[in-house]
Amino acid sequence: MLKAGVLGAGHLGKIHLRLLNQSKKYELVGFYDADAENAKRVEEEFGYKYFDSIDALIEAVDVVDIVTPTLSHYECAKQAIKKGKHIFIEKPITNTVEEAEAIRTLVAEHGVKGQVGHVERFNPAFIAVKDKIVNPMFIETHRLAEFNPRGTDVPVVLDLMIHDIDIILSVVQSPVKHVSASGVSVVSETPDIANARIEFKNGCVANLTASRISLKNMRKTRFFQKDAYISVDFLEKKCEVVKMKDAPENPGDFDMILQNAEGVKKQIYFDNPEIAGNNAILDELETFADAINNNTKPIVTLHDGTEALRVASMIINQF
Repeated sequence: MLKAGVLGAGHLGKIHLRLLNQSKKYELVGFYDADAENAKRVEEEFGYKYFDSIDALIEAVDVVDIVTPTLSHYECAKQAIKKGKHIFIEKPITNTVEEAEAIRTLVAEHGVKGQVGHVERFNPAFIAVKDKIVNPMFIETHRLAEFNPRGTDVPVVLDLMIHDIDIILSVVQSPVKHVSASGVSVVSETPDIANARIEFKNGCVANLTASRISLKNMRKTRFFQKDAYISVDFLEKKCEVVKMKDAPENPGDFDMILQNAEGVKKQIYFDNPEIAGNNAILDELETFADAINNNTKPIVTLHDGTEALRVASMIINQF
């Protein structure tokens, strides 16, 4: 079992602590939190060992799970990597692309592994359809959330939209050609609602909307490709796959047939895959353990995290 320690015991940090504690692939050694009062409360309530310094925790583990505010990701990761420790780092990977590149260089120099916490890659609805997403040419995403003061230290692009940026980059195998965007600050000092249009060199266009001042929560993405429409509801963990094929000579009474202006007939059919239940955060942590133990590439690499941040920064620079 890999010895793991968590940096940061806030809302998400406590979830990571609980899951690492129950995982059969890790031994949870303890945690560090900059807020000593909060740390003592967590230690007393859950029984996890509290380390009073980052250095002490890093020394005691094989894997450092960084769940601190984004601004501190780089310094925490640098300390861990220089001590030869593997790092799991929550999204966004760092505050700047330059910091992300520096982390990648350090990891290569010290021969350790890193994974970024883009948890939607492990969403069961996305897992169920990702192999069916082939060369999409138009993608539309809506990620809307009710207002929560937690996370407003960064723009909504880094707080919410970056999830969808990572998903899109994972399925569109083409370089980004152009980005245009707009964002508005309503409650926070940084934009609370944003829309972005990403154009890829292969002709694919992605239209992304993110808001943290909505009246309801929504996390939906729609992929349009040749002869198929694929919808993923990341919140409800549901998906829908609608496909078209050449219509049969003698369609059945219940076959859905479309005929275009040129007289070509297509049959519409549903190809909805089965969705297996899972705990996405536990899965991302345990697949990282597998990558370390088997010396394989993590599912969400530091390169992936860096590219998602790069596109997010391009969007933010448009505001």
